[in-house]
Amino acid sequence: MQKAIIYQMLPRLFTNVCDTCKPNGTIAENGCGKFNQITPTVLKRIKELGATHIWYTGVIEHATKTDYSRQHISPCNPWVVKGEAGSPYAIRDYYDVDPDLAENVQNRMEEFEQLVERTHRAGLKVIIDFVPNHVARQYASDQLPKGRRDLGADDNKTCFFAHDNNFYYIPNQQFAPSIYLGEGKEQYVEFPAKATGNDCFNAFPSVNDWYETVKLNYGIDYSNGSCHFFPIPNTWHKMLDILKFWADKNVDGFRCDMAHMVPAEFWQWAIPQIKQLHPGIIFIAEIYDVGLYRRFIYDCHFDYLYDKVTLYDTLRGIMCSNVSAAAITNCWQTVDDIKDHMLNFLENHDEQRIASTQFAGNAIKAVPAAIVSATISKCPFMIYMGQELGEPAADAEGFSGRDGRTTIFDYWSVGSLRRWLDHGKCHDAKLTPDEKRLRAFYQQLLTACREESAIGDGDFFDLMYCNFDRLNPHRHYAFMRHHGNDTILVVVNFDDWEANLALNIPRHAFNCMNLVAGEYEAIDLIAQKPTAHTVMLSDIAPFNVYVAPHSGVVLKLRRHTVATKAKK
Repeated sequence: MQKAIIYQMLPRLFTNVCDTCKPNGTIAENGCGKFNQITPTVLKRIKELGATHIWYTGVIEHATKTDYSRQHISPCNPWVVKGEAGSPYAIRDYYDVDPDLAENVQNRMEEFEQLVERTHRAGLKVIIDFVPNHVARQYASDQLPKGRRDLGADDNKTCFFAHDNNFYYIPNQQFAPSIYLGEGKEQYVEFPAKATGNDCFNAFPSVNDWYETVKLNYGIDYSNGSCHFFPIPNTWHKMLDILKFWADKNVDGFRCDMAHMVPAEFWQWAIPQIKQLHPGIIFIAEIYDVGLYRRFIYDCHFDYLYDKVTLYDTLRGIMCSNVSAAAITNCWQTVDDIKDHMLNFLENHDEQRIASTQFAGNAIKAVPAAIVSATISKCPFMIYMGQELGEPAADAEGFSGRDGRTTIFDYWSVGSLRRWLDHGKCHDAKLTPDEKRLRAFYQQLLTACREESAIGDGDFFDLMYCNFDRLNPHRHYAFMRHHGNDTILVVVNFDDWEANLALNIPRHAFNCMNLVAGEYEAIDLIAQKPTAHTVMLSDIAPFNVYVAPHSGVVLKLRRHTVATKAKK
């Protein structure tokens, strides 16, 4: 089974080559990436990096300050839009794509469909966002299919909760957040106020709330906690319709935003229906509650779950907060029975960039963490655009300021990607030596993950319990993966100092992985110039391995046969 490697891309930023962006700039001033600029050459290079899937983030139309009224798209009130471009998670029309991403706005859906076809021809699969928990405050679908009723069209606005309302209302109160809403004809007025997307059930969300969004009603009366799932709520039917619409566009999967804020019962009802119509389609849950993990896999039918609160947070802590590397063992033990359903990552649009001053300050420091995250199990590994180049996110683009993240709210371009893209040429000529080395590392690591059966389909054996006196458990970590005739030994060093280690490989590992003591051919799959050499594998003699600072080795071990020796 091939391990999934997901490359997350914001088309708005990825192919934008403007090098004169100014903070809070408009689309005319700062430019915007387009679907059509994600060419076969771009896709080929992403696949060569090791990717199997691309998650196109921000595809569905969301609220924006850019005026498309000439294209018959009603404008948004700017006071309830975050940034000039707007949040990709403040959906304006579930049945349309972001007009910013089209070269010809009138043909925007066709341009997206062509991108899906190009991606498939390149041998990659397509994932898009499904944002089920909330919509933009001015949600209104101008591409609503015939015969459908829009969200909120039939709501009873006189009560907080009603079974078939799509939104929650604050009766007799005007929306009054702690932000400026304009004056006169430009003022944003909402009466009665709707509940805000992050479960703020009053008319007064703060600037730190998701004030630009409105919470959807899936049948829970939050005034008393009661659930009203039978008969099936109106919102369920409408959201299932939206899933069917996009699945019919031949996308291969959905990354479901804040999935745990939607009742599990909805997923339990909806996902099997989509999978029956589209076998093979995958669902990824953004979820931060470990207590819900197993229910979301076994009952709700999700294929993969974000593993942020265990592995990601632990790896970040090892790099930045004096967390012991030995804590990784607790991570895999926490999810051991569901480990193949996790989704591992070190960066995404919500998290700070590794190379930012708010995180590690240097992308090289994350090399051991990347090795662990990518190789510790069969589960997918995700990489965020620019991570492979050490993008530092040092710009103050606009709405968010300089926060260590690449903006999702503004029109901008990403410096490292812009130089790599070089107007569609997609080469390394304009990269710094450090960027070239980092990209080469990720390409070797991700290719190994994709091609090596011991990583994509192998068993796992933790070596920490039998090496507490042979390595520094706070800064080193070691484990093995095994499948068929292939064994892989992974050793990483989070320390500032090199490590010459003599590891114990216990008899129990030999038994579990059907290994035989003797001579093995060893090749480091992530070395700059991988070369084979002979090593001895034994349960009575230590295995010697050198690991550079902030680095790791991924040794593929294959036992010498008599025939192999004779040939040599």
